[in-house]
Amino acid sequence: MNPVTFSILALVSVAVGGLMIGAIRFRKIGLGSAGVLFVGIVAGHLLAGHENLAIEPEVAEFAKEFGLVLFVFTIGLQLGPGIVQLWREQGWLLNGLALGVIALGVAMVLIFHAMLDLPAFAAGGLFSGATTNTPSLGAAQQAAATVAPDSSDLGMLASAYAVAYPGGIVGIIASMLILRSLFRIDMQAEARSIDDRDAHRPDPIVRRAIEVDNHHLMNTRFGDIPGIEETGVRISRIKPADQDNVIVATEETTLHTGDVIQVVGTVKGLNRFEPLIGRPSSLDLMEMTGNACYRRIVVTEPDAINRPLRDFSIDHMYNASITRINRSGIEMPARGSTRLHYGDVVNVVADEASLDRVTAIFGNSVKALNETQFAPVFLGIAVGILLGMIPLPIPGVPFPVRLGLAGGPLIAAIIFSLLGKLGKFVWHIPYSANLALRELGIILFLASAGLSAGKTFFAVAMTTQGAIWMAAGLFITMVPLLIVGVVARMVFKLNFLTLCGVIAGSMTDPPALAFANSLSDSAATSTGYAAVYPLTMVMRIVAAQTIIYLLV
Repeated sequence: MNPVTFSILALVSVAVGGLMIGAIRFRKIGLGSAGVLFVGIVAGHLLAGHENLAIEPEVAEFAKEFGLVLFVFTIGLQLGPGIVQLWREQGWLLNGLALGVIALGVAMVLIFHAMLDLPAFAAGGLFSGATTNTPSLGAAQQAAATVAPDSSDLGMLASAYAVAYPGGIVGIIASMLILRSLFRIDMQAEARSIDDRDAHRPDPIVRRAIEVDNHHLMNTRFGDIPGIEETGVRISRIKPADQDNVIVATEETTLHTGDVIQVVGTVKGLNRFEPLIGRPSSLDLMEMTGNACYRRIVVTEPDAINRPLRDFSIDHMYNASITRINRSGIEMPARGSTRLHYGDVVNVVADEASLDRVTAIFGNSVKALNETQFAPVFLGIAVGILLGMIPLPIPGVPFPVRLGLAGGPLIAAIIFSLLGKLGKFVWHIPYSANLALRELGIILFLASAGLSAGKTFFAVAMTTQGAIWMAAGLFITMVPLLIVGVVARMVFKLNFLTLCGVIAGSMTDPPALAFANSLSDSAATSTGYAAVYPLTMVMRIVAAQTIIYLLV
């Protein structure tokens, strides 16, 4: 069989077997896509002794790296604004916890080096493998080549890494499960807590009819009423005192005593606004005849994204009023300063002809909303790869640090998701497509990583030295996570889903993140992961080099 064909067949076979095992659940807990890694290790071991059944290294490496890029990029696109909010509220805490995990991991390595007379290069490899951080292994190898270029023990770095890596993934997942059992976590309650804390849901948007009886507002434009922007109240309809029909009302509408207006806003905003105008009216302007119609319009036009509502002059140009905005299921007031996001649904009140013109401005293309635009995706990935290649000089480190193929695309995706668009490029992937690409990415990564690790895992792990290294690696993985996890939960009362993200992020471990995501549909885990990933990546590279410099 053609080697490339066989390599692809091996990858997909491992994926199928791993997903089948991952689907097995015990007490509602399963490995999920992480099962692919362990099937890959077994398959890699079985294939290692057959030269005619070898996996093409280039194919496996491409699948691994491209899968990782897909995984982290789609996560970054989903997070965007959520990561900014989390940084504002808990950035210092979460990164402090991650740094605590790193510091305790270094301490554990030094302890094992002293207790077990662990070789220096093996210590560096165990640190990288137990924390599942490949860039730190590369940094350690560079540091070792600088300090002891002629040493015959340099190979210990990769051997110790390979032995500790699978145990590192198991240890991270086991730490999450131990913490979950220890604190008797109710996953649904944790998800609800995240929703209540992070959503910052505004008060429900309601409408109210008010009769104008404030003589001081005679012949005053609605938009000129003092404090109207702060209340978030919008006007949609008016029944003039001298007419029986209802007409469209906007900020340009002039008020008169006896007019009945329909306004939209939060209960708090309306309660502040009503005394300024007059008194409640029993009329239902929605049921009365007139030219006022309303339409829900989806924002899909690139030129409308990230622009404040006041820039469109909808009321002045089209005699139309935007009364509310629905964003990801949350209704919010339509203030003039509100910037539109791709996929927002705006409620517009106007006559039919004006509604058609406003619809053309905002797009309202459901087809575009449900399509994945791949040009922005590949452009974003390319920028992320270039970003990951940028050398970052750090004082005291003899060579620059790079974020690599995991860090660069993640940061680029977060930045692009915050920008929303660049010219005609819109960084939006439908939720279902995002999940599919993310799952495909992590499966490719795990299958390739497992096949690669399986070649040497059992050969090293079955020796006495390998067993010691593997046991030490598990301690290096789990002890820091359990200590920090207990402190985070007991002292800081950190939400468990966010804590799982910090645990996976502090280890820069995509398989652990995939497992944690399988525990709940909440995005809190991915947000916590992204919040600590950049700093963690840099510090793990520095820590690996520090271990080599201290011990060699």
